[in-house]
Amino acid sequence: MTRAVDEVSWFEAEPRSSLTMIEALALPPGAPIVDVGGGASGLARELLSRGHTDITVADISAEALERAGDGFSEADRITWVVADVRDHDFGRRFALWHDRAVFHFMVASEDREAYLRTMRKSIEPGGHALIATFGPNGPDRCSGLPVARYSAEELSATIGDWAELESAHTEGHRTPSGADQEFLFTHFVAA
Repeated sequence: MTRAVDEVSWFEAEPRSSLTMIEALALPPGAPIVDVGGGASGLARELLSRGHTDITVADISAEALERAGDGFSEADRITWVVADVRDHDFGRRFALWHDRAVFHFMVASEDREAYLRTMRKSIEPGGHALIATFGPNGPDRCSGLPVARYSAEELSATIGDWAELESAHTEGHRTPSGADQEFLFTHFVAA
């Protein structure tokens, strides 16, 4: 990572939408949660402060994970995993899979399929997946990389029938540089 965490386009000072959606699930404090691509996010800290005790943060960038734990006195209460979710085996299942801004980078069908295989084997039956991608009016590139944009129907069709779409909404996200991006926030429940 060459830019500071608060300079990257996906940075959120507070992950309000994710927290609101997670709180609505009313998960028990010990329910296992994984935040995919969460190295630069403050979500894990917020979840810990709200009483959640089994939190895993997975990110492809070891540096992002190190930065996330810097100066955080309770960092050892979170499991930090350097992983490419396209081929990682967590060796366990989670009640909640959270992804804000990873899946839309899976533009090749083989990458999407690999991601979805990992997600399917990592969510317990009846578990939840909260996935936020660029919405239909979002950008077609992010940080110089191509991305996929989705409507709720398109994302549901891509996820497949192993999980049911419970809810979806779009909202704007203002990047640190001042650009506006449309995000689609979705909630799926695994069969």
